[in-house]
Amino acid sequence: MFFLKLVLRNAFRARLRSALTVLGLVIALVAFGLLQTVVSSWYAGANAASSKRLVTRNAISLVFPMPLYYRDKILAVDGVRAAAVINWFGGVWRDEKSFFAQFAVDSPHFFPMYPEFRFRPQQWQDFLRDRQGAAVGRQLADLYGFKVGDRVAIRGTIYPGNWEFNVRAIYEGRDETTITRQFYFHYDYLNEFIKQRFPRAAINAGTFAIEVDDASRVADVARAIDAEFANSLAATLTETEKAFQLSFVAMIETIVQVISGVSYIVILIIFAVAANTMAMTARERLAEYATLKALGFGPGFVARLIFSESLLIALIGAAAALLLTPVLAAGFFDTVGKSIFARFQVAPSTYALQIVAAAAVGVLAALVPMVRSARVKIVDGLRHVG
Repeated sequence: MFFLKLVLRNAFRARLRSALTVLGLVIALVAFGLLQTVVSSWYAGANAASSKRLVTRNAISLVFPMPLYYRDKILAVDGVRAAAVINWFGGVWRDEKSFFAQFAVDSPHFFPMYPEFRFRPQQWQDFLRDRQGAAVGRQLADLYGFKVGDRVAIRGTIYPGNWEFNVRAIYEGRDETTITRQFYFHYDYLNEFIKQRFPRAAINAGTFAIEVDDASRVADVARAIDAEFANSLAATLTETEKAFQLSFVAMIETIVQVISGVSYIVILIIFAVAANTMAMTARERLAEYATLKALGFGPGFVARLIFSESLLIALIGAAAALLLTPVLAAGFFDTVGKSIFARFQVAPSTYALQIVAAAAVGVLAALVPMVRSARVKIVDGLRHVG
């Protein structure tokens, strides 16, 4: 009890210095947590991918289509349970800043492969019956205010013209990890337009979504699909849904790595500040530590005193940061994050990293002052003027 009281009094003897050190720790740890959340949010879609789904695209590039009849051949491959068309639309709604992903899909075959998307039965039937029907994810609907019955006009870029859709369904996510920021409409609606404007480009698909019977066979099924079209005019590349999504993240992977690196640099900076604070504190108290030794307290007691003081300050900063991080993350997401990220939630691993980082700062900042004060001679310490 005596030791704890001594640590508490020493830690806050220089109140302004201790408060500023704690504040610096809080700012650094919150920044670290938010930057780590930014990184994890970029990978949210890939991490939520199913282990039983594959994506087949043209082996040359995504911009090159594949014949629609590939779907029937894919369905004939052993181990394939279902296959559906996915075409990226890439239109502009309102303006370029109001971006959201738009896909033309083979709806009756596509959505049964994605049980994480939950429809109300009546809305699902209305969507299937309407040739211009669209299904909007809950996150997207909340972001831009889409409601069932809305008429949505989108200006085509890849497929020129003014396209109009009827919002017939707003689907929910199975849980909070499900991303629902997509806008889906019927592939047949798109294909009819292509037949009229670009007859030679009709009955083509951008990608195929594939569901396999057994997750352990995805690699074998992927190889079998690619082997089926190896000598065709449009050779294919089949990969897991997660690998397919990570290929898009790879386009900005350097930026993501920089953000991750900056988060650790922030911790190093605050470590330098904390180490300097503890060094100043130990230097000012050399005479006190010498007095403790003269009274019979050993070098280990002095070392534990400095170590505990440093760790206490670090953990106080960590506690405050853990309380502030989710609040600030939610505020960031509500103000600007919704237009960038589908979800922005601080992962439990991020909280763990914050605690580890704070503890590491507390321990490392105390090492040099701890060793120096423990080794100081009584005479030299009493002679020292802080």
